[in-house]
Amino acid sequence: MRNTFKVLFYVNSSKEKNGVAPILGRITVNGQAAQFSCKQTVALSLWDAKANRAKGKGAEAQKINHALDKIKAKIIEHYQQIREREGFASAEMVKNAWQGIGNEYETLLSAFDRHNADFSKRVGKDRSKGTYQKYCIVRNHLARFIKSYYKRNDMSMKELTEEFIRQFDIYLRTEVSLSPSGVWMYTVPLKMIVTRAHCDGHLHRNPFANYHASPQVKERQFLTEEELQTMINHPFSKPSFAKMRDIFVFGCLTGISFIDIKNLTTDNLVNINGNWWIVANRKKTKIPFRVMLLDSALRIIERYEPFRKGNYLFDFLGNQHANRKLKQIAKACGIEKHLVFHSSRHTFGTLALVKGMPIESVSKILGHTKITTTQIYAKITTEKLEHDISAFGKKLEAGLAVKPQSLAQPERGISPVKKERAVGRL
Repeated sequence: MRNTFKVLFYVNSSKEKNGVAPILGRITVNGQAAQFSCKQTVALSLWDAKANRAKGKGAEAQKINHALDKIKAKIIEHYQQIREREGFASAEMVKNAWQGIGNEYETLLSAFDRHNADFSKRVGKDRSKGTYQKYCIVRNHLARFIKSYYKRNDMSMKELTEEFIRQFDIYLRTEVSLSPSGVWMYTVPLKMIVTRAHCDGHLHRNPFANYHASPQVKERQFLTEEELQTMINHPFSKPSFAKMRDIFVFGCLTGISFIDIKNLTTDNLVNINGNWWIVANRKKTKIPFRVMLLDSALRIIERYEPFRKGNYLFDFLGNQHANRKLKQIAKACGIEKHLVFHSSRHTFGTLALVKGMPIESVSKILGHTKITTTQIYAKITTEKLEHDISAFGKKLEAGLAVKPQSLAQPERGISPVKKERAVGRL
């Protein structure tokens, strides 16, 4: 059946006031019509009812005609997109799409923009600026991918398929040159937005249903007790290196993250039953944590008391600056490991478990919301395995009391295997 589509404009004479009337529009698809307001007015003396336009070449007429041309072009674009997407279009669907009514005709990038706009309002309250920036980067990568692969500026939510997800994955790996962990990190925000559209009923099937990307888990670096002692004992001629070493060691002794150490103030120092504790909330998760300070950690705090700015315990620069210095510090100490400041938390978790601290206590100190996160941080080293197996063996052998003479001895001259075969032949 042949489809008919038409857009025309007319004035609403019944609303005329002082010779000026509003301009209305009408979309007609296969005989069905939908009317809308153009948000424009025109003097009745300027309107050409036959041409559906303002007449003349004056500035007012040109301004009105330019606005109507833009409206018509946009309506035609929506009509064509809906036809491509749905296989059919009604006048009401086209009008709603043009007016932005309803999310079922929402595009992927507009959904991302709306999400990012809402997220930005929460930055500094319960969301971080870094996470917001990551969402903006993903949105920009999506826009470039759609432009490159589909030769378009945007895509309807209903157009998303498993093929779209797979091609975006390939684009991130090849064109953007991301690692598997980077691909996983950049597809998670897209999956969240698409899954929300699916749950809201705007997508009949979730295109992520059969797509699985996982981060490439790298072996997390941590210092052994000997390496930590080497770092503590190493003399640094530059005060800035000694200072960064001390703050890193403080992290190894407390398990406190970089940003939380940076935010520590004298208000977080609390004396409980004669011992000094750090009592604070993690910036990342808002989870409260408490750490009793060892003597070594207390001495580091006291060492930098004269250099405090305000009531902050330590004064140092950002994370990237710290990581650059730590690589030089590790090299100077002969430690052949790729150290970053976060390695201090891995070091604390590992050493705490090796020394017998229950994993529940380690998790509480680190401020984790799940104990499974602590299991990732804390390394089961050869030293701990040897200790645990030895302890298990002693307890087991003490209970079983197996005597050497109770074990069956093979007969001389014939192996147990050969004997079994011989018996089988009888």
